[in-house]
Amino acid sequence: MPSFLHTMVRVRNIECSLAFYSTLGMRELRRRDVPEGKYTLVFIGFAENAAGQAEIELTYNWGQDDGYDVGSGFGHFAVGVPDVAATVEHIRAGGGKVVREAGPVQFGTRVIAFVEDPDGYRVELIEQP
Repeated sequence: MPSFLHTMVRVRNIECSLAFYSTLGMRELRRRDVPEGKYTLVFIGFAENAAGQAEIELTYNWGQDDGYDVGSGFGHFAVGVPDVAATVEHIRAGGGKVVREAGPVQFGTRVIAFVEDPDGYRVELIEQP
């Protein structure tokens, strides 16, 4: 049976990206440097990923420090958290950018917020008590 494994995004600085995603409780699961291709892959996720949750693959192409165009096709990552408002404050305290404060989704009651990682990728926080 097929399964969803990961989403890849290109980043300017692996360490800045890891610091941001750590504020969401994610951590580095594995890393692979590929000198022949001049790139580094870092897979991040929650805990040891024992539940088989999808991961994010951060790809750093060596020397590509000017960044990338996020593009109009990419929407956002979504992460379930027990308390969106507290998570937003934790991200803000860590220097993260909040682009939509915690509150109910338009025309609904579920509490969400949006934050941006250091490369401008949006992360939706969805409250799941």
